[in-house]
Amino acid sequence: MPDIHETVLEIDLGALEHNYRFLRSRIKPSTKFMAVVKASGYGSDALAIANKLVSLGIDALAVAYASEGIALREGGIRCPILVLHPQVGNFDEIIAYEMEPSLYSARILKGFHQAARKAAQEGYPVHLKFNTGLNRLGFWETDVRFIKEEIDASGALKIKGILSHLGASEDLDEKEFTQRQIALFSKIVEEVERSLGPIPLKHLLNTSGILNYPEAQWDMVRSGIGVYGYGNDPRFDPELRPVVSLKTVISQLHRIEPGETVGYNRAYRADGHRTTATLPLGHADGIGRQYGQGKASVLVQGNQAPIIGNVCMDMLMIDVTGIDCKEGDEVILFGEGQSADQFASYAGTISYELLTGIATRVKRIYKDPNPL
Repeated sequence: MPDIHETVLEIDLGALEHNYRFLRSRIKPSTKFMAVVKASGYGSDALAIANKLVSLGIDALAVAYASEGIALREGGIRCPILVLHPQVGNFDEIIAYEMEPSLYSARILKGFHQAARKAAQEGYPVHLKFNTGLNRLGFWETDVRFIKEEIDASGALKIKGILSHLGASEDLDEKEFTQRQIALFSKIVEEVERSLGPIPLKHLLNTSGILNYPEAQWDMVRSGIGVYGYGNDPRFDPELRPVVSLKTVISQLHRIEPGETVGYNRAYRADGHRTTATLPLGHADGIGRQYGQGKASVLVQGNQAPIIGNVCMDMLMIDVTGIDCKEGDEVILFGEGQSADQFASYAGTISYELLTGIATRVKRIYKDPNPL
């Protein structure tokens, strides 16, 4: 890997492979594995992630919106793609690009059925999403009769899958709630299959579900954050490897006299002789102002260096007093030595928000010990 000379997001496809194999080891060999690559592969590079996973034998991919799936199809991805949150205006594109929608309400089911008939489809594969307690998207268990009537109205649609989403599978204090969700999903599966016949794919478990409730894996599992190296539980941190690292360099060092200030609004005032470093990234790159004022630290030569003052649009400043460093040296915000979970916690948020918020102007670079 070449030396870092600018702000980059390093994507470790070897770590991705490791995580995939670890999560696979937690389920039965016969259980299918769907990887979630929405939001640009959780802020990385969806196509690079998808290509690597396809090479490893992934069974299916999931995206949030049709546009994300279209980009994968146009990039050459041919495996099944589930659209988790399809919108009415994209139904024709979903069909044209041969993606599978997750249908979650009467409006969406009727609308997609109409689009499939209009496109002269026969047996087009769809998934039905049921609400088991997350209360975000999904049919109710009482909707099965309506669903059967709508599906039976023509041969345009075929139910390929039935799914729900766990709301607190990472929190073992909420085990009773999760077990109620699992029980309700089981009841819904029985009712749907009694009314509509066998459904090839039943899938409920997310990353934390795979790790904590493997007995509820049914025919397929869905993992998002896990394949990127985070298990939402310190117990699993040693088993997973972060896929992305945010790195930058020191642009300039300054020697600050006592009482001098740094940055906009003079938000930092030196309490003695200090050495500061300016870094070429800021809130336009996804590191918001909430990380400033000493709340977050970065790694310089393996040492913690706090972010001082207000984060700027394209720059932020850190205190490197006592750290042996020079202009051009590498700085790690998260990755080796400091996880995205840890960095996000400085601002009271989670790795998901931090990872998916890294701007597209940040250059992506790749390393892979086992290239395609």
